[in-house]
Amino acid sequence: MSPESTSATPPASNAVLLVSARFVSDVGAFLNMVALSTYIYLQSRNAIMVGIFLACRVSGGIAASLMGTVFFRRFPGRAPLVVLDFIRASAIALLLLVPSELHVPLLPFIALALGLCNSLFSIGLNSQLPRLVRKELLMRVNAWLTSVASLGMVLGSLTSGLLIALASYQAVFAVNVLTYVVAGLLILPLRSEGGVVGGRSGASTGYLDEWRQLRLGLRELPVLASMLVVTMFDTLGSAAHNVGFPVLAKLIDAEGAARVMGFLLACWATGKFTGARLASTLGRRAPQPEPLLERMFFVGVVLMSAGFILCFRQDRLALLLPFAALAGLGDGLAEVSLVSRAQRTSDSLRLPIFSLLTLLQMVGFGIGMLISAPFFEWLHPAGVVSLFHGMPLLAVAIICLRLFMAGRRPKLGVEAP
Repeated sequence: MSPESTSATPPASNAVLLVSARFVSDVGAFLNMVALSTYIYLQSRNAIMVGIFLACRVSGGIAASLMGTVFFRRFPGRAPLVVLDFIRASAIALLLLVPSELHVPLLPFIALALGLCNSLFSIGLNSQLPRLVRKELLMRVNAWLTSVASLGMVLGSLTSGLLIALASYQAVFAVNVLTYVVAGLLILPLRSEGGVVGGRSGASTGYLDEWRQLRLGLRELPVLASMLVVTMFDTLGSAAHNVGFPVLAKLIDAEGAARVMGFLLACWATGKFTGARLASTLGRRAPQPEPLLERMFFVGVVLMSAGFILCFRQDRLALLLPFAALAGLGDGLAEVSLVSRAQRTSDSLRLPIFSLLTLLQMVGFGIGMLISAPFFEWLHPAGVVSLFHGMPLLAVAIICLRLFMAGRRPKLGVEAP
């Protein structure tokens, strides 16, 4: 990758290009998440193959988190993001090019590639965002990235279902290839702040040294380290409610479970959009955003976990939807606050933090899916979700107590700046 000269300040158009690319990319990600899981079961008639497919996808994400720091140290800038989009497009295109009898043995490798590229793309984008957008736009762009991610989930899931019903799986795959190509083309015009786009970083640090420096850096930032710990427990809760959504939908309306799921996800996405916008507005008004971002994160986690616990305790659709929206609001608030706070660390620390964050999310979600599923056979869904979402609530309580005793005194309330 050859170095390219850039201007000292990123152009304002970068923000529009990034948000557009993320939206198109997320639509593609949820297109294949819905379609491929059902497609591999349809082709194999074997639930074990579905498990292998999902495990390969999570394994790709874990591998990305372990190699993300070294990869983007060596290949910073927009070029690897474009390449990752084109690799994702090529992986899906294989399903259009090779004979259908080869699809089942091929799909686990496609899942591995998608999991790897999805997580690397997220690490690269979040860690480099402060160099790609102006400082005064950073919070706003983070909020829009979170907002379009939730919209992309809903649109991608709906589009996948409609295309399968009205056309075929091949139509889904063709649209999916197009989404990744468009996302890559939208990233191509990006210009970064000073330095080099697509070139190599000047310093070369060993793999173990990167993690050692991260550990030492987080010792100096105990609140941020605590936020990462809470995120791990929060991911366990998220895995539980994702497993429980279809179970809850069937309990609410056995004949119209799909309709219940649609309303549930729509209200959650609306709440997440609102939470992201709220985090952006409050964060931009604060003269010193870091303390406020930390408080908003803990508030967001509490709202999200409490929202899902209350949501699963309802027995009618009209009653559970407000709590789904509340959970989404907390999710948006927590996500924007965490990403924005991590981006305010030093250049040397930012990339390893996002690699660690991805590792915690991938491992937590994978373990959470495995250990929470059997609980739904033994307990009511409300009990399972209360158990797993009680973990982040307990973690927040313990961490805030420890920080209070240490004299840091975070307040679980968003103060007007």
